[in-house]
Amino acid sequence: MTIAKLRAARRLWTRVTEVSGAPSAQLQHAVTSSAMLTQRDPWVNMLRTTLACFAAGTGGADAVTVQTFDAAIGLPDPFSRRIARNTQALLLEESHLGQVIDPAGGSWYVERLTDDLARAGWAWFQEIERAGGPVEAFPLVRERLAATWRQRGENIAHRKDALTGVSEFPNLAEKPVRRKPLPTAQAGGLPRVRYAQAFEELRDRSDAQLAETGARPRVFLATLGPVAVHTGRSSFAANLFNAGGIETPAGTVEDFPGGVACVCSSDKLYAEQAAATVAALKAAGATHVFLAGSPEKWADTGADAFVFAGCDALSVLHTTYRFLSGSQLEAQR
Repeated sequence: MTIAKLRAARRLWTRVTEVSGAPSAQLQHAVTSSAMLTQRDPWVNMLRTTLACFAAGTGGADAVTVQTFDAAIGLPDPFSRRIARNTQALLLEESHLGQVIDPAGGSWYVERLTDDLARAGWAWFQEIERAGGPVEAFPLVRERLAATWRQRGENIAHRKDALTGVSEFPNLAEKPVRRKPLPTAQAGGLPRVRYAQAFEELRDRSDAQLAETGARPRVFLATLGPVAVHTGRSSFAANLFNAGGIETPAGTVEDFPGGVACVCSSDKLYAEQAAATVAALKAAGATHVFLAGSPEKWADTGADAFVFAGCDALSVLHTTYRFLSGSQLEAQR
């Protein structure tokens, strides 16, 4: 998409200058995206910026700025600046990225995508002009961007768009990267968002609880059967809850310490034991019981909610925090 985006931008600029009589050469300066950078597991940002730099160079950008992997955390240090600089140096010197003018040229897929983007972009330019120009069309632009962000936010919440190290494969034991804070951003303009921010706010909440109480929030994984039977769903559930900073100790119903639980096993054992397990967990003081599986298939088990591929992970995590808070208040009483 980035390759086609830059190729389409040159076509659009050529059309503008053709009509206005201005010089037709467009010098493109590409900057790697701030929205994609994460504060958690920031080392993965090196891969993100490498891919972005490769795409920009392949798309024909005349200059590329690679943001540092710690740019979402604070001011970069000498190591992160060196990595950012060397990313494009290695791509140029060892991958020979600049030796072909348009390496994607002639690819039917890229040519078609470029054409589609150029036509859609031109229609959007015309819509802005009909609204009176960039200033008058600012509310229209803002709403269009907001609609795009709402859709993207839905995909991130449901983990259709996975964020490695954040919504997928989080590491609660990772050592945080510390940097001096960035200067305060100027107010106004369009909102600045990062894809990982909603999950990272929950991770911050978990860190705060750890600092205050010495323990993170926990969801007990009530596993049924041998490891080979429950590991698929217990691993899935652990990955989901860990994304919100919630630890997931596992064991049998007899090991349940109270609070929130999630039942994990195979369909075969669910049919035999799930309802009794849910009832036993509630009798043992569970304030909320999840089941890792389809809500349509296992609605009659008595579980309060379900976690499954494609579920709204952010909604699940916020619900979990709410019930964990209730458990803590009850314990204090």
